[in-house]
Amino acid sequence: MVYVSEKEISGRKYVYLVKSIRGPGGAVLKLQKLLKAKPENLKAAENENREYFSRKEKEAYVRWAERTYKNDSVFTTKAIEKTEHHRMDYKNVLSKLSDAQIRDMLDRFTANFTYESNALEGNSLTLKDVSMVMFDNRTIEGKDLREIYETRNSRKVMELIYKKKFDVSETSIIRMHKLLVKDIRTPGGYKKVPNFLLGRSVRTTPPEKVKREMTELLKWLTENSQKLHPLQLAARFHGRFEKIHPFEDGNGRVGRFLVNVILINNNYPPLIVRKTQRQAYLKALEDFDRNYTPNLERFFLEKFKQTFKQFFEVYLKYL
Repeated sequence: MVYVSEKEISGRKYVYLVKSIRGPGGAVLKLQKLLKAKPENLKAAENENREYFSRKEKEAYVRWAERTYKNDSVFTTKAIEKTEHHRMDYKNVLSKLSDAQIRDMLDRFTANFTYESNALEGNSLTLKDVSMVMFDNRTIEGKDLREIYETRNSRKVMELIYKKKFDVSETSIIRMHKLLVKDIRTPGGYKKVPNFLLGRSVRTTPPEKVKREMTELLKWLTENSQKLHPLQLAARFHGRFEKIHPFEDGNGRVGRFLVNVILINNNYPPLIVRKTQRQAYLKALEDFDRNYTPNLERFFLEKFKQTFKQFFEVYLKYL
């Protein structure tokens, strides 16, 4: 909401253009710009000062984030500032594009996210295959039906994430897993037998301890949700989730979906881990397993920036 406010100070009249915004935490913030004269056209004045208010809104979010979240060697003041700028730019993109344009943008993201996330686990579908399965409802000759179902199921999960239909709770996580493995011969719910990770030395949580460790993880998430920046929170949650490996199959995919649940539910743009980054990703997870968290945090911070640049930044100059 934009309006004009007039104040008289020491007998002199001042005119301000004021914009009310819903700030972080739900608080209403009032941003104002001193004008030379009362504008004849309010909409024109708003458009003329759009960049000013956008800059001031970003500054308000940065100040709030710096007061709210701890900063360290990875999530420095500068890194937090950059993520908040991406957050506000993403909000701006979503508010200015039409519903059809947003759908096209998110469909493009979903296809790429699904292709990369599934490819990390060995799925052989190409990006073109994924698009045909998702948006044309086609099967691909010569491909395993499991790969087709994984792709179709991923679209449904991602659509629900965009709509904020998942939180990070035991109920939501198990529901997400069941949707992801629908029509695939994988049991839903927590694993009943041990699983082992090829290429990693960590021992995953035994079945009889999964529920307890997941409860502890979710308690940790709640306790730290107002202390750690959401991207940092997502990175650490992901590392702990993958170490538990609560399901018989689909843990990597569910874990990467949950990263985006945390981001989107906090109004940040989602991210993609690419198959070309698999070795760096596994190395960061191995370091996390050895209680060294910075590498996984740096990895996700970099993926966040790269994804924003590739999928969302391009729209800003057209708004």
